[in-house]
Amino acid sequence: MAITSDQAAAFGLRGLSILTATDSYKASHYAQYPPGTTRVSSYIEARGGRFPAARFFGLQAILKSALLAPVTAEQIDAAGALFGAHGVAFNRAGWQHVLDAHGGRLPLEIAAVPEGMDVPVGNVLVQVVNTDPVVPWLTSYVETVLMQLWYPTTVASLSAAARAIIFAALDRSSDDPAGQIAFRLHDFGARGSTSMVSAGIGGLAHLVNFSGTDTVPALLAAAQWYHEPMAGSSIPAMEHSTVTSWGRTNEVAAFRNMLQQFGGRGKTIAMVVDSYDMTEAVETTIGVDLRDDILASGSTVVVRPDSGDPRVTVPRILRALARSFGSEINRRGFRVLNPAVRVIQGDGMDLDAIDDLYQTVLNDGWSAENVSVGMGGGLLQKVNRDTMRFAMKASAIEIDGVWTDAYKDPRTDPGKRSKRGRLALVSNGTAWNDFAIKTGLETVRESELNGRPNLLRTVFRDGELLIDEPFSLIRRRAAQNPTAESIDERVSGS
Repeated sequence: MAITSDQAAAFGLRGLSILTATDSYKASHYAQYPPGTTRVSSYIEARGGRFPAARFFGLQAILKSALLAPVTAEQIDAAGALFGAHGVAFNRAGWQHVLDAHGGRLPLEIAAVPEGMDVPVGNVLVQVVNTDPVVPWLTSYVETVLMQLWYPTTVASLSAAARAIIFAALDRSSDDPAGQIAFRLHDFGARGSTSMVSAGIGGLAHLVNFSGTDTVPALLAAAQWYHEPMAGSSIPAMEHSTVTSWGRTNEVAAFRNMLQQFGGRGKTIAMVVDSYDMTEAVETTIGVDLRDDILASGSTVVVRPDSGDPRVTVPRILRALARSFGSEINRRGFRVLNPAVRVIQGDGMDLDAIDDLYQTVLNDGWSAENVSVGMGGGLLQKVNRDTMRFAMKASAIEIDGVWTDAYKDPRTDPGKRSKRGRLALVSNGTAWNDFAIKTGLETVRESELNGRPNLLRTVFRDGELLIDEPFSLIRRRAAQNPTAESIDERVSGS
């Protein structure tokens, strides 16, 4: 028995519906719960990893793209054919009940912390429970889709850690750290992503913290899922092919053309300088041949070295640009280049490399505002579910009307011990944005709230999205998280 192309088309985009966007073994779980089971309550947490806090992001995108569309009869037929050919059980009666009793809308309730909020690892981020006692298996069935939260949340957490490192450098060396931070880390990661969809959601997670990106799918994701007409900015920039196409002896002509095509007062452009001889390109081509043209244009030219050790090349370029264009000492005692020139390092950047680069720049007497960084694979691709040890586990089960704890406690790995009961998230503050991570945010049972507000908000119930927030609000919420200094302490482990 095989699935036909028409049946595959019934699944929708790339052959998937909520029936098939799951793991094979989920299909048989409906028959594995104890007799009398009516509800299953599960939760999602980041159990640990490099970052002590998770900057929660991406649930709204997942709900809109995967859980809002009602199940159809065609999808049920197609899923039955698929799982039958695949060799696993298929709960046709259960899905037919979802269609007949609920019009295909999923009878689930999903509660979650506000997106953009920092939550210490080891605490509940999302809680899911079925609302129809006939389908207790549905809670776990959607785990595969919901667990994809690990990706945008991990990218947002990584990007936030980078922001903390950069802001600490700006706070030490710039007269205007708050005004400088938004464009200090640029996303170059689209080409290294596994798909345009992952580039979109991962790139958007970075934009929770910064405003610079070259990942166009992130802009579309912001508009599609978060009501944001334009989430990020970029500038005209050269790549090696647009330099080398002019030939080695005409590099100056390539740079001059760039300035003429895209330069102008108040405009910013980027020139890659390592196609041939980086020193010659910076000191002679830009610093002598084009110096007067750059100054007369009113442009800011961002010089991009793309090879070599950044701890060597970036300070060397800063000194060369200062000799050609001038610099001054700011109120913090650090040197700032003429606004006509700046530097961006986009090769080989990860958190450790960013920290090393900025420490080198500051130790050489330069303000961090002279230098931006770009991340590609290090931002969107060098993460996985284990980076923050994401998991979804059942914590309570209702049998014959009585809630009972459900948990795992493996003797071989106590770190995988799961939580018990119906859960809530509380803090010592009075509202979500009134606490810092050190104030005792913790997961408790719902019965232990004792008048404290539950930070888990119901965002989805019975196929309806109850909270639909704009990206601008999520950005503001992220900005109200603990200070850069405290985040930096957590990232460094101090």
